[in-house]
Amino acid sequence: MASTATQLPVRTTSLSARPELVEAYSLQRIVPGRGKSLVIPWGARKGLGPVFLALLWWYTTTTGAISEDFLPGPAALWSALQELYTSGDLGEALRLSLKRASIGFGFGFVTGVGLALISGLLRIGEDLVDAPMQMMRTLPWAGLVPLLIIWLGIDETPKITLVAFAVCFPLYVNTFAGIRNVDRNLIEAAKTLQFSRTAMIFEVVLPGALPGLLVGLRYALGSAWLALVFAETVNAQGGVGYLITHAREVYRVDIIILCLLIYALLGLSADLIVRLLERVLLAWRQGFEGE
Repeated sequence: MASTATQLPVRTTSLSARPELVEAYSLQRIVPGRGKSLVIPWGARKGLGPVFLALLWWYTTTTGAISEDFLPGPAALWSALQELYTSGDLGEALRLSLKRASIGFGFGFVTGVGLALISGLLRIGEDLVDAPMQMMRTLPWAGLVPLLIIWLGIDETPKITLVAFAVCFPLYVNTFAGIRNVDRNLIEAAKTLQFSRTAMIFEVVLPGALPGLLVGLRYALGSAWLALVFAETVNAQGGVGYLITHAREVYRVDIIILCLLIYALLGLSADLIVRLLERVLLAWRQGFEGE
Protein backbone atom coordinates (compact mmCIF):
# COMPACT_ATOMS: atom_id res chain seq x y z
CA MET A 1 0.00 0.00 0.00
CA ALA A 2 1.60 3.22 -1.10
CA SER A 3 1.75 5.91 1.45
CA THR A 4 0.79 9.34 0.44
CA ALA A 5 2.18 12.51 2.02
CA THR A 6 -0.11 15.37 2.44
CA GLN A 7 1.60 18.74 2.11
CA LEU A 8 -0.12 21.48 3.99
CA PRO A 9 -0.26 24.82 2.26
CA VAL A 10 2.17 27.36 3.69
CA ARG A 11 0.96 30.89 3.90
CA THR A 12 3.60 33.43 3.23
CA THR A 13 3.35 37.10 3.86
CA SER A 14 5.43 39.62 1.99
CA LEU A 15 6.94 42.16 4.34
CA SER A 16 7.01 44.70 1.54
CA ALA A 17 3.23 44.44 1.34
CA ARG A 18 2.84 44.90 5.09
CA PRO A 19 4.74 48.06 6.12
CA GLU A 20 3.49 47.75 9.67
CA LEU A 21 5.39 44.44 9.98
CA VAL A 22 8.57 46.07 8.70
CA GLU A 23 8.31 48.68 11.43
CA ALA A 24 7.50 46.05 14.07
CA TYR A 25 10.40 43.71 13.21
CA SER A 26 13.06 46.31 12.37
CA LEU A 27 16.23 45.91 14.42
CA GLN A 28 17.28 48.74 16.66
CA ARG A 29 20.61 49.21 18.35
CA ILE A 30 20.41 48.94 22.11
CA VAL A 31 22.51 51.54 23.88
CA PRO A 32 23.05 50.91 27.60
CA GLY A 33 21.95 53.80 29.72
CA ARG A 34 24.28 55.49 32.17
CA GLY A 35 21.60 56.90 34.37
CA LYS A 36 21.36 60.48 35.42
CA SER A 37 24.74 61.88 36.33
CA LEU A 38 26.51 65.21 36.29
CA VAL A 39 28.34 65.66 32.99
CA ILE A 40 31.80 67.18 33.52
CA PRO A 41 34.07 67.98 30.56
CA TRP A 42 37.06 65.68 30.11
CA GLY A 43 39.63 68.42 30.70
CA ALA A 44 37.92 69.55 33.90
CA ARG A 45 37.80 65.98 35.21
CA LYS A 46 41.54 65.57 34.73
CA GLY A 47 42.13 68.72 36.74
CA LEU A 48 40.14 67.63 39.79
CA GLY A 49 43.07 65.79 41.39
CA PRO A 50 45.60 68.66 41.10
CA VAL A 51 42.99 71.17 42.31
CA PHE A 52 42.24 69.02 45.35
CA LEU A 53 45.96 68.76 46.20
CA ALA A 54 46.38 72.52 45.79
CA LEU A 55 43.46 73.21 48.16
CA LEU A 56 44.84 70.72 50.68
CA TRP A 57 48.28 72.36 50.44
CA TRP A 58 46.78 75.85 50.93
CA TYR A 59 44.70 74.72 53.92
CA THR A 60 47.52 72.94 55.75
CA THR A 61 49.96 75.84 55.34
CA THR A 62 47.52 78.64 56.24
CA THR A 63 46.24 76.84 59.34
CA GLY A 64 49.75 76.08 60.56
CA ALA A 65 49.34 72.32 60.32
CA ILE A 66 52.55 72.33 58.25
CA SER A 67 55.23 74.94 58.94
CA GLU A 68 56.04 77.20 55.99
CA ASP A 69 59.73 76.73 56.79
CA PHE A 70 59.20 73.09 55.84
CA LEU A 71 56.70 73.61 53.00
CA PRO A 72 56.09 77.19 51.80
CA GLY A 73 52.50 78.07 51.02
CA PRO A 74 51.01 79.20 47.70
CA ALA A 75 51.61 82.88 48.50
CA ALA A 76 55.34 82.31 49.03
CA LEU A 77 55.61 80.34 45.79
CA TRP A 78 53.73 83.05 43.93
CA SER A 79 56.24 85.62 45.18
CA ALA A 80 59.13 83.39 44.11
CA LEU A 81 57.51 82.94 40.69
CA GLN A 82 57.20 86.69 40.22
CA GLU A 83 60.82 87.15 41.31
CA LEU A 84 62.17 84.60 38.84
CA TYR A 85 59.92 85.85 36.04
CA THR A 86 60.89 89.47 36.53
CA SER A 87 64.61 88.68 36.53
CA GLY A 88 64.25 86.56 33.39
CA ASP A 89 65.84 83.52 35.03
CA LEU A 90 62.69 81.40 34.78
CA GLY A 91 62.15 82.00 31.06
CA GLU A 92 65.75 81.16 30.21
CA ALA A 93 65.69 78.06 32.43
CA LEU A 94 62.48 76.77 30.83
CA ARG A 95 63.87 77.36 27.35
CA LEU A 96 67.02 75.35 28.10
CA SER A 97 65.13 72.53 29.83
CA LEU A 98 62.56 72.17 27.06
CA LYS A 99 65.33 72.20 24.45
CA ARG A 100 67.25 69.44 26.22
CA ALA A 101 64.13 67.35 26.81
CA SER A 102 62.94 67.73 23.19
CA ILE A 103 66.26 66.81 21.58
CA GLY A 104 66.87 63.91 23.97
CA PHE A 105 63.33 62.63 23.52
CA GLY A 106 63.67 62.79 19.73
CA PHE A 107 66.85 60.69 19.73
CA GLY A 108 65.38 58.24 22.25
CA PHE A 109 62.11 57.89 20.31
CA VAL A 110 63.80 57.16 16.99
CA THR A 111 66.22 54.69 18.59
CA GLY A 112 63.67 52.86 20.76
CA VAL A 113 60.92 52.54 18.16
CA GLY A 114 63.39 51.74 15.37
CA LEU A 115 65.01 48.91 17.33
CA ALA A 116 61.57 47.63 18.38
CA LEU A 117 60.50 47.43 14.72
CA ILE A 118 63.65 45.53 13.79
CA SER A 119 63.34 43.16 16.74
CA GLY A 120 59.57 42.74 16.50
CA LEU A 121 59.21 42.23 12.75
CA LEU A 122 62.28 40.05 12.14
CA ARG A 123 63.31 36.91 14.01
CA ILE A 124 66.96 37.54 13.25
CA GLY A 125 66.43 41.08 14.53
CA GLU A 126 65.13 39.73 17.83
CA ASP A 127 68.12 37.42 18.12
CA LEU A 128 70.55 40.28 17.59
CA VAL A 129 68.80 43.18 19.34
CA ASP A 130 66.53 41.99 22.13
CA ALA A 131 69.05 40.45 24.51
CA PRO A 132 71.43 43.46 24.51
CA MET A 133 68.46 45.84 24.99
CA GLN A 134 67.16 43.80 27.92
CA MET A 135 70.61 43.92 29.49
CA MET A 136 71.07 47.65 28.98
CA ARG A 137 67.62 48.64 30.25
CA THR A 138 68.47 47.23 33.69
CA LEU A 139 71.40 49.64 34.04
CA PRO A 140 70.69 52.57 36.40
CA TRP A 141 70.72 55.49 33.97
CA ALA A 142 71.39 57.93 36.82
CA GLY A 143 74.61 56.05 37.59
CA LEU A 144 75.84 56.63 34.04
CA VAL A 145 76.36 60.36 34.63
CA PRO A 146 80.04 60.10 35.72
CA LEU A 147 80.84 57.90 32.72
CA LEU A 148 78.99 60.23 30.33
CA ILE A 149 80.91 63.21 31.70
CA ILE A 150 84.23 61.39 31.14
CA TRP A 151 83.23 60.36 27.62
CA LEU A 152 81.29 63.42 26.44
CA GLY A 153 82.43 66.31 28.64
CA ILE A 154 80.28 68.65 30.71
CA ASP A 155 78.39 70.54 28.01
CA GLU A 156 74.93 69.72 26.63
CA THR A 157 75.81 66.35 25.10
CA PRO A 158 75.78 64.19 28.28
CA LYS A 159 72.48 65.74 29.43
CA ILE A 160 70.78 65.03 26.10
CA THR A 161 72.28 61.53 26.00
CA LEU A 162 70.96 60.75 29.48
CA VAL A 163 67.44 61.84 28.49
CA ALA A 164 67.63 59.76 25.29
CA PHE A 165 68.83 56.75 27.28
CA ALA A 166 65.92 57.04 29.71
CA VAL A 167 63.39 57.43 26.87
CA CYS A 168 64.62 54.63 24.63
CA PHE A 169 63.85 51.58 26.74
CA PRO A 170 60.18 52.16 27.70
CA LEU A 171 59.43 52.75 24.02
CA TYR A 172 61.37 49.68 22.94
CA VAL A 173 59.78 47.29 25.44
CA ASN A 174 56.18 48.41 24.90
CA THR A 175 56.42 48.71 21.12
CA PHE A 176 58.05 45.29 20.84
CA ALA A 177 55.32 43.78 23.02
CA GLY A 178 52.65 45.54 20.97
CA ILE A 179 54.01 44.10 17.72
CA ARG A 180 54.27 40.57 19.07
CA ASN A 181 50.77 40.73 20.63
CA VAL A 182 48.99 41.51 17.35
CA ASP A 183 46.20 38.98 16.82
CA ARG A 184 47.50 36.04 14.77
CA ASN A 185 44.11 35.71 13.08
CA LEU A 186 44.56 39.17 11.57
CA ILE A 187 47.91 38.13 10.13
CA GLU A 188 46.40 34.98 8.62
CA ALA A 189 43.50 36.98 7.19
CA ALA A 190 45.94 39.43 5.58
CA LYS A 191 47.86 36.52 4.03
CA THR A 192 44.60 35.05 2.74
CA LEU A 193 43.78 38.39 1.12
CA GLN A 194 47.27 38.34 -0.43
CA PHE A 195 48.55 41.48 1.28
CA SER A 196 52.10 42.34 0.40
CA ARG A 197 54.60 42.36 3.25
CA THR A 198 54.69 46.15 3.24
CA ALA A 199 50.90 46.41 3.30
CA MET A 200 50.71 43.86 6.12
CA ILE A 201 53.17 45.86 8.22
CA PHE A 202 51.55 49.26 7.69
CA GLU A 203 47.90 48.18 7.62
CA VAL A 204 47.81 45.32 10.14
CA VAL A 205 50.89 45.08 12.38
CA LEU A 206 51.60 48.73 13.14
CA PRO A 207 47.95 49.73 13.82
CA GLY A 208 47.67 46.70 16.10
CA ALA A 209 50.86 47.70 17.94
CA LEU A 210 49.80 51.34 18.31
CA PRO A 211 48.23 50.91 21.81
CA GLY A 212 51.49 49.46 23.12
CA LEU A 213 53.52 52.25 21.54
CA LEU A 214 51.33 54.91 23.18
CA VAL A 215 51.71 53.23 26.57
CA GLY A 216 55.46 53.28 26.06
CA LEU A 217 55.23 56.93 25.06
CA ARG A 218 53.59 57.83 28.37
CA TYR A 219 56.28 56.01 30.34
CA ALA A 220 59.02 57.53 28.16
CA LEU A 221 57.83 61.11 28.75
CA GLY A 222 57.85 60.54 32.51
CA SER A 223 61.33 59.03 32.32
CA ALA A 224 62.52 61.98 30.22
CA TRP A 225 61.60 64.50 32.91
CA LEU A 226 63.13 62.37 35.66
CA ALA A 227 66.38 62.07 33.72
CA LEU A 228 66.36 65.79 32.99
CA VAL A 229 65.97 66.65 36.68
CA PHE A 230 69.02 64.58 37.53
CA ALA A 231 71.06 65.76 34.55
CA GLU A 232 70.43 69.43 35.28
CA THR A 233 71.46 69.16 38.92
CA VAL A 234 74.91 67.81 37.97
CA ASN A 235 77.37 70.20 36.34
CA ALA A 236 74.64 72.32 34.74
CA GLN A 237 74.97 76.02 33.95
CA GLY A 238 71.31 76.61 33.17
CA GLY A 239 67.87 75.05 33.21
CA VAL A 240 65.27 74.40 35.88
CA GLY A 241 67.55 71.88 37.59
CA TYR A 242 70.26 74.52 37.83
CA LEU A 243 67.78 76.80 39.62
CA ILE A 244 67.18 74.00 42.13
CA THR A 245 70.92 73.58 42.75
CA HIS A 246 71.45 77.31 43.20
CA ALA A 247 68.42 77.59 45.51
CA ARG A 248 69.78 74.77 47.65
CA GLU A 249 73.02 76.67 48.16
CA VAL A 250 71.19 79.80 49.37
CA TYR A 251 68.52 77.87 51.35
CA ARG A 252 65.58 79.05 49.19
CA VAL A 253 63.07 76.28 49.85
CA ASP A 254 60.36 78.25 48.03
CA ILE A 255 62.33 78.24 44.76
CA ILE A 256 63.10 74.51 45.10
CA ILE A 257 59.41 73.68 45.61
CA LEU A 258 58.45 75.99 42.72
CA CYS A 259 60.88 74.30 40.33
CA LEU A 260 59.68 70.85 41.35
CA LEU A 261 56.12 72.01 40.77
CA ILE A 262 57.11 73.24 37.30
CA TYR A 263 58.59 69.82 36.51
CA ALA A 264 55.36 68.18 37.72
CA LEU A 265 53.19 70.45 35.58
CA LEU A 266 55.35 69.81 32.53
CA GLY A 267 55.02 66.06 33.11
CA LEU A 268 51.26 66.34 33.56
CA SER A 269 50.95 68.39 30.37
CA ALA A 270 52.93 65.79 28.41
CA ASP A 271 50.76 63.00 29.79
CA LEU A 272 47.57 64.85 28.84
CA ILE A 273 48.87 65.28 25.30
CA VAL A 274 49.46 61.53 25.01
CA ARG A 275 46.00 60.82 26.46
CA LEU A 276 44.54 63.10 23.81
CA LEU A 277 46.48 61.24 21.12
CA GLU A 278 45.06 57.98 22.45
CA ARG A 279 41.51 59.32 22.19
CA VAL A 280 42.12 60.41 18.59
CA LEU A 281 44.26 57.56 17.24
CA LEU A 282 42.47 54.78 19.13
CA ALA A 283 38.90 55.99 18.56
CA TRP A 284 38.19 52.59 16.95
CA ARG A 285 38.94 50.76 20.21
CA GLN A 286 36.14 50.98 22.73
CA GLY A 287 37.39 50.30 26.25
CA PHE A 288 36.05 50.52 29.78
CA GLU A 289 35.91 54.15 30.95
CA GLY A 290 34.68 53.67 34.49
CA GLU A 291 31.22 53.89 35.98
